[in-house]
Amino acid sequence: MTAAQPRGSLLRGRWIDDWRPEDESFWQSTGKRIARRNLWISVLSEHIGFSIWSLWSVLVLFMPESTYHIDTAGKFFLVSVPTLVGSVLRLPYTMAVAVFGGRNWTIISAALLLIPSILAAIVMHPGTSYTTFIIVAIFAGVGGGNFASSMTNINAFFPEKAKGAALGINAGGGNLGVAVVQLLGLLIIATAGTGAPRILLGIYIPLIVVAVVCSALFMDNLSSVRNYTGALKEATRDAQTWIISFLYIGTFGSFIGYSFAFGLVLQNQFGRTPLQAAAVTFIGPLLGSLIRPVGGWLSDRIGGTRVTFWNFVAMAVASLICIGASAIDSLALFTAGFVLLFITSGIGNGSVYKMIPAVFRTKALAASEGRGWDQEAALLWARRTSGAVIGIAGAIGAFGGLLINLAFRSSFQATKSGTPAFWSFVAFYAVCFVVTYLVYMRRATAATDPTTGRRMSYAEV
Repeated sequence: MTAAQPRGSLLRGRWIDDWRPEDESFWQSTGKRIARRNLWISVLSEHIGFSIWSLWSVLVLFMPESTYHIDTAGKFFLVSVPTLVGSVLRLPYTMAVAVFGGRNWTIISAALLLIPSILAAIVMHPGTSYTTFIIVAIFAGVGGGNFASSMTNINAFFPEKAKGAALGINAGGGNLGVAVVQLLGLLIIATAGTGAPRILLGIYIPLIVVAVVCSALFMDNLSSVRNYTGALKEATRDAQTWIISFLYIGTFGSFIGYSFAFGLVLQNQFGRTPLQAAAVTFIGPLLGSLIRPVGGWLSDRIGGTRVTFWNFVAMAVASLICIGASAIDSLALFTAGFVLLFITSGIGNGSVYKMIPAVFRTKALAASEGRGWDQEAALLWARRTSGAVIGIAGAIGAFGGLLINLAFRSSFQATKSGTPAFWSFVAFYAVCFVVTYLVYMRRATAATDPTTGRRMSYAEV
């Protein structure tokens, strides 16, 4: 069998036994082409997964209170439910790649998206009980799990030098699903009105089938990922896992939380109609998604730690802009501040995910120098552990989206304004940039990169 030649039938799965992305000759001759093919199909499936995960943030725009009898607090809670379920599912989804194979699990996870889509098409009409809506929204959480398995899978395909850009493209393309489903919702409300939510579901059901078929035909499983089954347990014992996961609450938690809440905030704080809100809500997720690969690309060049630190400073400033705009009742300034939050959360998503493999690789190389570990074994440990951390951080980060929606819910219940929630966000971002500085920018841990011969510290990763 030649290097990187898939074995197995279409039904049993396409497995690649020989995968050496850090071998430059292998990467240039064979690996890059295969990795990119898997990346683009992964983006397609993850993109649709994000759309289904954020589906209820759009469907609530089709649910006027006078018709569906669900108040603002009820709608915030409704859109929070998929966030919670998706965050919980990210842990088993991460390990599913090692159990089933990346290609095989992508087929399964994409097919599961049919369940919330079909159920929503059945129940979306006035007279359906609030409990029924909650139950159906729970199933939409499967779309959130797709991100973790997709990122873990793609992380295994690419060499260290290309991980920042590859993970950024994969995540950014997936994140775009939030903006696209909101834009489609806008077009439907503008043309058919708020009484036609099933048109949106009629668009996504066949797209899910396309994603399943493309995953089966064009993706591959890596046999080496089978060795990752114990990585989750190892990762939970490492303090770096929890520090990075905390930082990811600040970036991805913000992105998904604001994506779900933006339309409701505009309606309830500035009196926008569903159509007026929908005309704006897709802009933030769109820009945040498009710029995420830039965060990864920038981190590849100047270091994820530096990008992450200054990005949290910018997120705190953007929150203060929203607070100031609320005080003077300026919709234009508020929208600008909110969109800036999306942009900075997108950059931070890319930089924090670049930090994950880089931090563990630096740690492994330092251990091979200081403790006499075999360098090859140390790098294998870093690859296995970082794949698990990607899933853990994704799960905990997504939980931040729930916290943001609950913060807005409490804020509007108490004051009819989102200002108290924004003050809590400012405080959290301040803690995040302090943690980034103390843990990574001041740490002296360093190791020699065997590829370049340079001494690398956490501040450079």
